[in-house]
Amino acid sequence: MTLDHYRGNLLAHSRTFTGLHDDELRRRAVKAAGEKDSAELQALTVAYLVHGGGAGVLTSPRTIEAYQLGVRQFVEHTTEQAWNLLRPGRHDAQSYVNQMLAAGRQPAGVQLKVAAASALYRALRWAGATEADPFRDVRVPKDRTSGLVKRPPYTEDNIADVLEHCDTQMRFLLFLTAHAGLRIREALDLEWNDLDEQNRRVLVQSGKGRKSRVVTMSTSLARATRAYRMQYGLGGPNHTDGKRATPSERVFRFNTYMAAKYHLEKAFKQAGVPFRGFHPGRKYAGTRLLRQLRDFARVAAHLGHESVDTTRKGYAELPADDLKDELAGW
Repeated sequence: MTLDHYRGNLLAHSRTFTGLHDDELRRRAVKAAGEKDSAELQALTVAYLVHGGGAGVLTSPRTIEAYQLGVRQFVEHTTEQAWNLLRPGRHDAQSYVNQMLAAGRQPAGVQLKVAAASALYRALRWAGATEADPFRDVRVPKDRTSGLVKRPPYTEDNIADVLEHCDTQMRFLLFLTAHAGLRIREALDLEWNDLDEQNRRVLVQSGKGRKSRVVTMSTSLARATRAYRMQYGLGGPNHTDGKRATPSERVFRFNTYMAAKYHLEKAFKQAGVPFRGFHPGRKYAGTRLLRQLRDFARVAAHLGHESVDTTRKGYAELPADDLKDELAGW
């Protein structure tokens, strides 16, 4: 399986550093920091995340990519500002934050860049290259703007318009995100035996935080699943290489965010709807379901949120006049 291959690659990558003698590990880290070798510092950070991070070898590909990008951008900044990475100045880290905020970057985005830079310094300390912890007391202001305002859901008309231009595969993917509320990684990791269109259930085995859950299919998703299975699954005419599928195979013929974006974005363009990623589809599922249920806990369960606050702050909200009917007779 692709995921097992990915984890194996991560483990092998970490061993290129953990297999070193302590003195050699420290020497490589000091050299990379002194030369501001971005590629080597990214590799060191990933090795640390895999070996000593919270998720370890189970760290998701998207997380790895985000940290690599954050480290690369941070190293570029330190090069421009002539930082000494191993002995940063007392105000350097906060200045980095302030510069990003002054350039117009949103606090949530700045927080992600700070997380990557902090991980780099944890990796350098892990390697014995420095004791510096410049981001320990850094402050990033909280963003008070609702996630629904910053990144609103697709509308009912958006979804309807795009569906008119979707082929069987893209219709299935769109319903997985906009009705089942799956994250794109959860959708791409689905296997054929995770789908039970007869009982209208989807088994999500690779949820965030490695938590599994069962999600109810909408009627439209169940129909789209049947059509997709007939065309691509279990020996269907368009199954890869014409081979009969085994129950453990993944349902999609691609496995990366960029490939999924490439295919679905074409339908959005044909419909004249701006493609804003897959998350607005999840938000569409949350807002529509909350409008029907008026129950944040049940919506959170559907979306796979551990905290109802996550759903409330960024994925679904009740209309301003939600209590109008209830208060009409007061």
